[in-house]
Amino acid sequence: MNFSAFLSVKDGEKPLDTLVKDGGFCGIFRTIACIGDSLSSGEFVSLTTDGQIGYHDYFEYSWGQYMARDIGATVYNFSRGGMTAKEYCDSFAAASGYWNVRLAAQAYIIALGVNDMSHLDIYPDGFGDISDVDFENEENNKNSFVGYYCKIVQRVRKIQPQSKVFVMTMPRSAENEVNEKYDKHAAFLRSLPGYFKNLYVLDFRKYAPAYDEEFQDKYYMSGHLNPAGYLLTARMVESYIDYIIRSDYKNFAQVGFIGTGFYNKDEKPL
Repeated sequence: MNFSAFLSVKDGEKPLDTLVKDGGFCGIFRTIACIGDSLSSGEFVSLTTDGQIGYHDYFEYSWGQYMARDIGATVYNFSRGGMTAKEYCDSFAAASGYWNVRLAAQAYIIALGVNDMSHLDIYPDGFGDISDVDFENEENNKNSFVGYYCKIVQRVRKIQPQSKVFVMTMPRSAENEVNEKYDKHAAFLRSLPGYFKNLYVLDFRKYAPAYDEEFQDKYYMSGHLNPAGYLLTARMVESYIDYIIRSDYKNFAQVGFIGTGFYNKDEKPL
């Protein structure tokens, strides 16, 4: 059997061309933290016969917990419905204990932006740009979306300096196909690997299927995903990370040493 052909990225292969069912090489991570909003929390929307709407975070249905069951890893839900980067940094993470080094993870997946783009007015300095970031001290970052988002990455790196960080762009849909804020959000995330080592982009806006009417008919429930939708999202996240690993095995060879203080000098540095 030609294992190289089977396990390497094929010429012209795109990140989601190979949809894994068991986590693929995403399974090399034993601890993963998912930082996000309702779509990272397995949120379902209830609707009673008299029109009462309820919002419910069911973590066991989140794509993070589907991943946990697929690969047998510990996956933390550092998320809640309605979350923004600003709230995460200003209060939520600290109040929930998520900055605690005992919860340090080998990999972090950041899926924030929907609520931020809808409520940019909460940021005194607006969307911002990379000049808002003090790479020596995140507490000096400006009060912009960019400043807060990068603060999360910077704080994560203080907790676990060798961690792999994956940031997720927002997929296209009939509602946001031409949404300039979502495009700007995606362009910002695509720039981050140039500023942070071991940071990778899960570019759902470019490579995920459009969340169009047909997609939503199958995988949505009242504006959020249904159980099948969260499971499909887990498959896509796993498959994208599997693709990234297969694209550069050397950069992931020492994942098992993350947080241990050990390393292998013959491989690429942690």
